[in-house]
Amino acid sequence: MNDALRAALRQAGQTVESLASQVGVDPKTVGRWLTEDRIPHPAHRATAADALGRAVSDIWPDTSRRREPAWFRPWQEIEREAQSLRWYESLVLPGLLQTEAYARAVLDGASLIPRADVERHLAARLARQSVLRRDDPPLLTAVVDEAVLRRPVGGRATMREQLLALAEACAEPHIRVHVVPSSVGAYAGLNGPFVLATCPDHRIAGYLDNQLQGQVVSAPDEVAAILAAWEAVRGEALSHWQSVDLITEVAETWT
Repeated sequence: MNDALRAALRQAGQTVESLASQVGVDPKTVGRWLTEDRIPHPAHRATAADALGRAVSDIWPDTSRRREPAWFRPWQEIEREAQSLRWYESLVLPGLLQTEAYARAVLDGASLIPRADVERHLAARLARQSVLRRDDPPLLTAVVDEAVLRRPVGGRATMREQLLALAEACAEPHIRVHVVPSSVGAYAGLNGPFVLATCPDHRIAGYLDNQLQGQVVSAPDEVAAILAAWEAVRGEALSHWQSVDLITEVAETWT
């Protein structure tokens, strides 16, 4: 429930229908912004806030707060606007699909993050997940190594909750998860994780992570290399529904 948007509508003397007309969306879409706390596309957020005479940060504060490190912000802007995301992970689940308990365990185990900063990083990671609740969310296709499902991050209860949440997320039409089974030997994914984002202007940007900080990649030859790696890891993975079956099966081993 977005109480801030509801109050802004009332104070501006607007209705769901009148705001929808000004923004150029269906009234049902504005209804979802209200009742389901869905996050509009950035252009729609700006238009809606202007029509209501409010700042975007007043109505959708989580999209404006800066909790993330400065070096990550260029990628966060790309991620926030992306039409599609192709994400490969070999050691942990993608951040956009992590539960709070799992994400906290991952961050708490990161030796380079001071204990006092874990909650700040956790808040930033969970806030980023709002991109999947936009009224026009990106198509997220994730490939993960089977070892990710079996690594005891945070303990048995945390893992069971995480994998069941992952299987549930896979029912969403814009989320697809594929698992590379442990029977696969050496493959391109062993060289490390990466993300590819397709931007609204159809450009493709890549993101590479390491122990110190991430790197945004946009040079054509570098993007082409990551695309080739994506095709290689995707080719080794199970189908989406085979992967969901495996995720659900492994979740039950964490009881």
